[in-house]
Amino acid sequence: MRDNINKPLRGLGFPPFLRQGSVVGITCPSGYVSPDRVVYATHVLEHWGFTVKHGSTIGTGQYYFSGTDKERLHDLQAMLDDPHINAIIMGRGGYGMSRIIDGLDFTKFLRHPKWICGFSDITVLHNHLQAHYNMPCLHSPMCGAFKPETEQMDHIKTFYAALTGESIYYHAASSQFNRNGETEAVLTGGNLSLLTHLIGSVSEADTDDKILFIEDLGEHLYKIDRMLLTLKRAGKLDNLKGLILGGFTDMEDTERPFGQTVEEIIWDKVKEYDYPVCFNFPCGHQEINYTLTLGARHRLIVTEKGGVLELKR
Repeated sequence: MRDNINKPLRGLGFPPFLRQGSVVGITCPSGYVSPDRVVYATHVLEHWGFTVKHGSTIGTGQYYFSGTDKERLHDLQAMLDDPHINAIIMGRGGYGMSRIIDGLDFTKFLRHPKWICGFSDITVLHNHLQAHYNMPCLHSPMCGAFKPETEQMDHIKTFYAALTGESIYYHAASSQFNRNGETEAVLTGGNLSLLTHLIGSVSEADTDDKILFIEDLGEHLYKIDRMLLTLKRAGKLDNLKGLILGGFTDMEDTERPFGQTVEEIIWDKVKEYDYPVCFNFPCGHQEINYTLTLGARHRLIVTEKGGVLELKR
C-alpha cells in the first residue's frame, strides 16, 4: 500500500546512530546478489558489534532481479516496518527500485526511523525519503565492497563512522576544472542517471539551495551530456550552493568521438554559475567509495589544493 505522499512529515532529523548490539538488515530490492557477496559483509558488520538479519531476497533471482517486484517489495517493506532493525544495507544496486517505490508504506518506518544505506539504484529510495520526509540517508558501499583486502581501508571505516555518529571529514584532489569557494548547505544527489530518471516524479530531487553530488558508471559521453542538459533545463543546476563530482568511471565514447572529456562536458554546463565546484571526490562506482550523509548539512571548501567536505551535526 502506498503511503500518503500528500501529507509529508517534515524535519524528522537523523535516525538513531548505531551502537554495540544494533541490528542491521541486508536486503536486495534491485538486481540479483549472490550469497557469497553477502558473507564477508556480514562478517565485518558482526565484527563491528552489530547483529545482522538477512532478508529473503539474498541469493534468490527472477531473471535480472533478486525476485519478482512483489517479493522485493515485501522483503524491503518487512525491514522498513521492523522496529528492531536500526539500519538497512542493500545487497547491491543495478535496477529495480523505481518499479517498487510507489508500493512502499513508510508509516511504521517513520515511527522507528533507520539508516538506509546504499548507492546507484538506491538513489531512488534516498531521494524519495528526502523529498517527503527530509530523512537523511547514507550514500554508502554495499555488500560487494566488503572484502578481506578492503576491511581496513578508510572508505570502509568511514561507513562505520557514519553509522555510529562519528565526525566525518573528506578531502578531494585538486582539479583544473574546480571552481574555488566556500559554502554550507544540505547535501543531496546520487547517481546522475537516476536523478534524471526521477525528474517529474514524486521522488524528484529538490536541489535549490543544496550542495549537489553526482556520479555515474559506464555511460557514453553523449549520454552524460544529455543527462546534464536535462538537469539544467529542469532548473536543477540553477540555484545550487555547490556541486561535487564523484567518480565518472568506465565512460565510453562513440566510434566518431564526442569531442569532450567528461570533465569538459560537466564544466560546460556549470561554467556560467558562481557556486563552488569540486571534482575528483572519492565516491561512486569505484573501489574507493566514501560514505556521504545525504540530507544533512555539510561545509564545502574548494581551493587550489582541492576540496574539503565536512559533515555538520
